[in-house]
Amino acid sequence: MRQPRPVARKATRSLHDEIAHLRDLDLHGLRARWRSMFRQQPAPHLPRHLLFAVLAYRLQADKLGDLEPATARLLKQIATGTREASHLTDEYGRRRTELRPGTILMREWKSQAYRVTVMNKGFAFNGKTYDSLSKVAFAITGTNWNGPRFFGLRNKISREAES
Repeated sequence: MRQPRPVARKATRSLHDEIAHLRDLDLHGLRARWRSMFRQQPAPHLPRHLLFAVLAYRLQADKLGDLEPATARLLKQIATGTREASHLTDEYGRRRTELRPGTILMREWKSQAYRVTVMNKGFAFNGKTYDSLSKVAFAITGTNWNGPRFFGLRNKISREAES
């Protein structure tokens, strides 16, 4: 009497196991996995940590779901420069920053670190509340400064805004 053959089962690994396996691969192994996953050669300049990160992301996206199509489209537009980031800048070409209460701003000035806490109305520094960042910058430096620029919240005016 013949013994029945065991049914071949496809080995399934958990996502955690898959990523742990990737972590154990060397550069050559990660490149081979890239070829099997993406059906093309990875860029020759990619280091091991980037190969691992992209492969791990793809595994997670395949099992848990990827970005919403609208989000992926927006990111692609921003990356290729086809979408203006005007909603991220003000009318003078400077970056807008929303400061929420509880945010801590740090600045080093003359080899000393300073911490300022954003409050509901104003900014707390050294036990006092100031109504503007410029006044905090003055308290730190003793000279008039644009507060947001002093704390790195504002870029220099862009060339387009100057013209």
